[in-house]
Amino acid sequence: MRFYIKPNIFEDSILLNLKNEIETFFQAKLVTVESEANVVFVLDKSIYPGYLVKKMNQEKVIILAAETVSLLQGFYYYLLNLINNDFNDVRQTPNQAIRMIDHWDNFDGTIERGYAGRSIFYENNQFLDDYNRVKMYARMLASVGINYIALNNVNVHHEETFLISAKHLAKVKFLADIFGKFGIKVMLSVNFASPIRFGDLKTADPLDEQVQQWWQTRANLIYDLIPDFGGFLVKADSEGEPGPFAYGRDHAQGANMLARALAPHHGIVIWRTFVYNAHQDWRDRTTDRARAAYDNFMALDGKFDDNVTLQIKFGPIDFQTREPVQPLFGALEKTNQIIEFQVTQEYTGHQIDINYLLQQWYEVLHFDTKHGQPELLLKDVPQTKSPVPQNSGVAAVGNVGRDDNWTGNKLAQANLYGFGRIAWDADLTPEQILSEWLQLTFGKLEHLDVIKEIMLSSNATYEAYTAPLGVGFMVTPQNHYGPSIDGYEFDRWGTYHFADRNGLGVDRTVKTGTGYTRQYADANYAKYEDLTTCPDELLLFFHHVDYTHVLHDGKTVIQHIYDTHFEGVEKVKQYLALWPQLEDELAPIDYQNVLEHLNRQLKNAVEWRDQMNTFFYRMSGIPDNQERKIYA
Repeated sequence: MRFYIKPNIFEDSILLNLKNEIETFFQAKLVTVESEANVVFVLDKSIYPGYLVKKMNQEKVIILAAETVSLLQGFYYYLLNLINNDFNDVRQTPNQAIRMIDHWDNFDGTIERGYAGRSIFYENNQFLDDYNRVKMYARMLASVGINYIALNNVNVHHEETFLISAKHLAKVKFLADIFGKFGIKVMLSVNFASPIRFGDLKTADPLDEQVQQWWQTRANLIYDLIPDFGGFLVKADSEGEPGPFAYGRDHAQGANMLARALAPHHGIVIWRTFVYNAHQDWRDRTTDRARAAYDNFMALDGKFDDNVTLQIKFGPIDFQTREPVQPLFGALEKTNQIIEFQVTQEYTGHQIDINYLLQQWYEVLHFDTKHGQPELLLKDVPQTKSPVPQNSGVAAVGNVGRDDNWTGNKLAQANLYGFGRIAWDADLTPEQILSEWLQLTFGKLEHLDVIKEIMLSSNATYEAYTAPLGVGFMVTPQNHYGPSIDGYEFDRWGTYHFADRNGLGVDRTVKTGTGYTRQYADANYAKYEDLTTCPDELLLFFHHVDYTHVLHDGKTVIQHIYDTHFEGVEKVKQYLALWPQLEDELAPIDYQNVLEHLNRQLKNAVEWRDQMNTFFYRMSGIPDNQERKIYA
């Protein structure tokens, strides 16, 4: 292979990296005459955003883009087509401007909600310096279009607070340089109380001039060393993290103070809306955690600076297997927005249970917020409802660690790959993305359809044997793996199911409940408020109903609980029966890895089935109409 880059100037680190990537993959030769090349890369200012890949004939391809990072992305797309032997001319433009992975890595090497070993960045409050592994990771993220990464946990502990100090910034720069060559901007999660924690000031009040100057000085220090630094990610006034509420200030005042320190350097502040009163009383049914983001941020619409973006979880609670779309989306008109997902399987199986999350994400992204004419799908909200679209997009909490296969369960890699692909193009179906990943990961297998069958049904299977009908949070406290039906029922975090002898579910209606339904656009409000039109899969999120309430499919709630939990276990047994067909086709380490996790998944599914069915039989006194084994 011969390639040509026009112009042939390699001062740009991304362009130089493109040259190195081509040479690495193809052992190719850079030529100085365009007509001699098989693949030609051309910087063309008219091709923006994204890139154009055009097949001129059987021997020549031209890749055009306005930016060097887009040329690199075009090269990866070209590779994808070569590997899949499915080459077509294509004009690729990303759906979202920001496509981000958030790491919840701690400086001691642990990862909050990490299920694949320890951090690839840190150990014992030091940087790991394993730059080859970081480079491989950066290449993977760039190949699916990721362009931002946050390097540390949003819960910023003592040592991590000092990542923005001169002591650590030189090492942050090393990482930023690696990711920068792949077109990925590095961000850091910061502690809002840093001026106090550093010992410089006695306050972190965002309206205090000394505090403002402190952050401006800090920003200047960072950008002097890392000119392409992305900015700050902030979790404030939630779960014990400090924030502007301590000083009687609102979140716009807190975010804008940081944003103004970054603005001269073109940095951004991503401010999470995960803010709620954690000290709820289970006795008080008028308080509703689901309301918190809307109640805290809707009144601030239009008060945030242009380089502030609100990062909003896709649902109103906390990355549950099933919950409705957060009503802030579509309602906010004057504020930059990022949709937040969770690739790491905190509530969705810990990367023990197979759970292909693209099924959930695709459905969520194609939800109609009803704030547009004729429609406004969630996938279009960041770019159409944000005053500065280039500061908006999607983000997800990542799932990699130091395990040999990066994600603990080999099949969990598909979620990370899939997030990047759906962040770039939300109209790619889960089936399309899975087919790509399978081909790239395993090549041509005789029984490839076995893996596809397991993965495409896995999200529904996990939902079937865990919490029913959108009720959520029946998990082991703190750990969030395995059943604990009443684990959070009397807890200050405010995630309740209110099961009694007659029924279960949370009444979030205007008529008799917390009024949460009114946060939605009129059409969705009417749908969720009315018991007869509320979708069954979200019934118990919005309504408290009797066990004998009849669902749209004709089953009662209690029979649905029994049936789905039995069916979920049977489905996992089917996975275990199918998997041996791949023993002779997969690398032994991959085959055994998935087999081990499937066996663990079956134990988990059985425990969910038996505890859930026993609990609700004892609570309701209503037997299973199929007379299956329930531990009464």
